[in-house]
Amino acid sequence: MTKAQGIAFTEFGSADVLHPLETDVPEPGPGQVRIAVRAAGVNPLDHKIRAGYMNAVFPVALPHVPGVEAAGVVESVGEGVSGLAVGDEVFGPTVTGSYAALALAEAAKLGVKPASLGFQEAAALPVAAETAFRALEALGVRSGETLVVHGAAGGVGTLAVQFAVSRGLRVVGTASEANHEHLRRLGAVPVSYGPGVVERVREAAPDGVDAAFDTTGLAESLAASVELTGGKERVLTIGSPVTAGEYGVAFSSGAGPAGYRGVPAFAEALALHEAGTLDVAIHRAYPLAEAADAQRASEAGHLAGKIVLLP
Repeated sequence: MTKAQGIAFTEFGSADVLHPLETDVPEPGPGQVRIAVRAAGVNPLDHKIRAGYMNAVFPVALPHVPGVEAAGVVESVGEGVSGLAVGDEVFGPTVTGSYAALALAEAAKLGVKPASLGFQEAAALPVAAETAFRALEALGVRSGETLVVHGAAGGVGTLAVQFAVSRGLRVVGTASEANHEHLRRLGAVPVSYGPGVVERVREAAPDGVDAAFDTTGLAESLAASVELTGGKERVLTIGSPVTAGEYGVAFSSGAGPAGYRGVPAFAEALALHEAGTLDVAIHRAYPLAEAADAQRASEAGHLAGKIVLLP
């Protein structure tokens, strides 16, 4: 075991339960690497686990270090790892909590970070890119089609818009008005969410909508999606399995039949980066010691991009 400074909680509750804690990070096992974390992504899953909402499907032992993604430098390599060495800069999902100075990761699930991509941007990619890629794959979107993305200015929505635009789709993105210019830069047609969204989307896409990807889990977004697409077959949400069931639409998670799709997702994101078109929006970078404030901001929503923590 190696000691590392991190943030943890010893009881479920509000963001106030988060506190600094020196944690034990094991030596990497077969197929694993240990990375020195340079930046960690903050996701809605983090505060849902901290609040205890996910205990039935995502039980954790206490004390628990939050965080499921990071970018950093390989510090130690486990048995059987090929293609990665100490000193390599990587990004991807972590096995141990990423709100820490050190974290374990499965080597096969990591992407190699190009020198031209910053650690903050790389830490913002894993969950968002994998989720966006998996959702578009499940929807079967094709060049020339029109896609609606609800919550288009968030971390996942931003990547979904870019992936879809690069594949030749017309994209309409719902977001608060403050984020409309951001969506225009990504190549989407922005519309405001809320009452009247169906009419606004139809005005933006007079030839109709083929598929809808919802990141919010809100009932009004799913109802609008079913109405806009004319059915439930090509509507997918990552926001809420309960609301998805109520509206009879697909819910996608990494534990689903498609499995983890990080490797092709990272490849697509890095191809956009190589072409100079990848936009990884960072809403704000917080010092690790301010993880509670970062989670409060994440819970409040209406973000223009991703929140990251800097150990």
